[in-house]
Amino acid sequence: MSDAARDDARALGRWLALWAAMIAILVLIGGATRLTESGLSITEWQPFAGVIPPVGDAQWTAEFTKYQQIPQYKLLNHGMSLGEFKSIFLWEYVHRLWGRLLGVVLVLIWFVNRRRITRELWPRLLGLLVLLGLQGALGWWMVMSGLSVRTSVSQYRLAAHLVTALALYAFTVWTAAELIEPRDVRAADDDATLTWGVRVLALLVPFTAASGAFVAGLRAGKIYNTFPLMGTGLVPAEYGQLTPFWRNLFENPAAVQFNHRLMATITFAFAIWVWYRARRSSNARVARASRWVLAAALLQVALGITTLLTGVPVVLGVAHQAGAVLLFTAAIVSLHANGRH
Repeated sequence: MSDAARDDARALGRWLALWAAMIAILVLIGGATRLTESGLSITEWQPFAGVIPPVGDAQWTAEFTKYQQIPQYKLLNHGMSLGEFKSIFLWEYVHRLWGRLLGVVLVLIWFVNRRRITRELWPRLLGLLVLLGLQGALGWWMVMSGLSVRTSVSQYRLAAHLVTALALYAFTVWTAAELIEPRDVRAADDDATLTWGVRVLALLVPFTAASGAFVAGLRAGKIYNTFPLMGTGLVPAEYGQLTPFWRNLFENPAAVQFNHRLMATITFAFAIWVWYRARRSSNARVARASRWVLAAALLQVALGITTLLTGVPVVLGVAHQAGAVLLFTAAIVSLHANGRH
């Protein structure tokens, strides 16, 4: 590759790194929207007209009237004032607006870099566009689950929405890293066990985040605000109370919180092992990335325990989600640094 082509690739990679940061912000706005119970405040999907927020008392009253027809208002928020409605409406409005902005910026990235985009990169950019569209569709599918019978969105759909966002983020970070600094070919005598461990860690982080989505969807963080015990033991007494048993994994709040704790502990242990194994690696990029993995894992565990013990306040809940994104980023970068065959 010529120096000019290399410079073009790096420039496009920096643009995509910026876009990845915007995706991370979208994930955090979504977390705040969920924690403030704001996700059902906009009861319609208007891709173009929805860009403009309500203006004037008449439009705000019309939106509030629509919200008053759904179960969340009738059963949980009956008597809410128009001012209180505006506060939750704006969280969901910003969430949707930022998602639209992501699409605009992706088009802008293409427009600015169209001469730098090689034939090999076109499928990746198209894949990012498809994932972004799927993310938006899943978001509305999630909201629909809370408009007729439930007072909140389905935890299954919430998890699907989050996992798709993380997949979009991972694909973007990986592509940006490849453009900025392509992967090296691993040496024949490279540490195969470390390679396996880094791959497992990169999968464990989003799985743990998905289990956290079930915690959020069932409001399971509001119970058992103690650590490490849940009641009188490590495992809550209610763990297997639902039948068939598989329902406990996804629908039993106490079991869901325990599962998240267990997944987080396993992920933390893997992060420590990756750092320990890689600290003396001959690959300087791997050793450096592993230190970021350890730092992010320590921060995330501290945030998780603090968030639980304080009853999941919004600020700490969002910070905990930010910690998950940071750890996921470190795992992806570590995997990328590990090189290829």
